[in-house]
Amino acid sequence: MPATTLVDRALIRLSGEDVPGFLQGLVTNDVAVLAPDRPIWAGLLSPQGKALFDFILWSDGDDILVDCEAAAAEALARRLSLYRLRRPIAIAAEPALEVQWALDGDGPADPRLPALGRRWLAPPSGGAGAEAEWLRHRLGLGVAEGLAELGQDKTLWLECNAAELNGVSFAKGCYVGQENTARMNYRQKVNRRLVVVPTDGPGPRTRIHYPELGLAVEHRRVDDLDGAIVPDWLAAALSPAD
Repeated sequence: MPATTLVDRALIRLSGEDVPGFLQGLVTNDVAVLAPDRPIWAGLLSPQGKALFDFILWSDGDDILVDCEAAAAEALARRLSLYRLRRPIAIAAEPALEVQWALDGDGPADPRLPALGRRWLAPPSGGAGAEAEWLRHRLGLGVAEGLAELGQDKTLWLECNAAELNGVSFAKGCYVGQENTARMNYRQKVNRRLVVVPTDGPGPRTRIHYPELGLAVEHRRVDDLDGAIVPDWLAAALSPAD
């Protein structure tokens, strides 16, 4: 049976009083649409609208689970705790579940792009991890995620292709970094993008190079995407308006 566990992901459980309301004022996406079979991709931004963390949110009764990079989980939990103030909300690691992924199956489609495959949560199995296959598949579709690729506090959220990958709501209320994000969208001024580039080595615009895959994630101007992987979902956004 193929491995499905993403061992480089972790889960943070938020429980207590009005967890959805707490997150609604912080993250980029609309927490109100969360449902057991409908996770959402979202970001936590700086006040200037730059990505600090990205993650997938899952509904679990009155609780919400944050599916994030394992390496960033502790820092993300601390950041969320800073915003909690005196709210009676518990923010803690959830070791009883793991993030699972497969190209097909019964889980909900990845909220960013259905072609990314299926994603679900399950108790730990102790089996081998699927993270290498996930990385290859995700980068082949031109999708960046995580601190190494997005760059913490380095990249504006819309430059992370958040609008194209369903990671931002322009209809919800305020959240941290909303003002600059909304302004960029209104003016249609996303001058740079994170893209995946086939390459033998890192260059001056490289965020991270994956030599085993011959791929890198780069932060480029939209008029300088020669050689980059520009899938249909991104090409449509880059096409001039009629």
